[in-house]
Amino acid sequence: MITLLIILVTCVVSIVAFRNQRLMDDLILWPPALTRSREYYRLVSYGLVHADGGHLFFNMFSLYFAGRIMEEYFTQAMGPLGFLTFYIGALLFSILPSYLKNRRNASYRSLGASGAVSAILFSFILLSPWSRIYLIVVPMPAVLYALLFVVYSFYMDKRGGDNVNHTAHLWGALYGVLFTIALNPAVLPHFFAVLSQPRLF
Repeated sequence: MITLLIILVTCVVSIVAFRNQRLMDDLILWPPALTRSREYYRLVSYGLVHADGGHLFFNMFSLYFAGRIMEEYFTQAMGPLGFLTFYIGALLFSILPSYLKNRRNASYRSLGASGAVSAILFSFILLSPWSRIYLIVVPMPAVLYALLFVVYSFYMDKRGGDNVNHTAHLWGALYGVLFTIALNPAVLPHFFAVLSQPRLF
């Protein structure tokens, strides 16, 4: 499964990078490395490294549960590499606004797969808005989670100061929605039809 392969590679690279600063520096998104050295691979490789074990666990835990379902969906729609294409595109799309905003900021750095994970979660929510999602330990409908996620991310993005790239979370979520609708426009009327029939989970 592509999902398990992504998780395995990300965990191995992240854990090694926790103790290998040179590897971390080589993979993290750092704007001068793109403008001076044309290391454009960093627009994707930043998703392989994480700030700490908690950051890594949360992303990979979310990827495991939503990714398996969406991998099947994208494989049926696009072929064996459909989900991998979606995932790499999400990494790129979610980080571009932050990179363009900070391309002359030598102190800016960004890392983690959160933007791509957000894309997967929102693609899943578009298909199944009343499915159960856990916010830490609190169960809630997926559509409510999406609403809280967007409001919280907007608020924290404006507030700043927590060293989390909330912009990437929002753009990743947008990518997941747009990609899924572009791939199958029937998803949108399906979403509203299901949304109009609330159900307990």
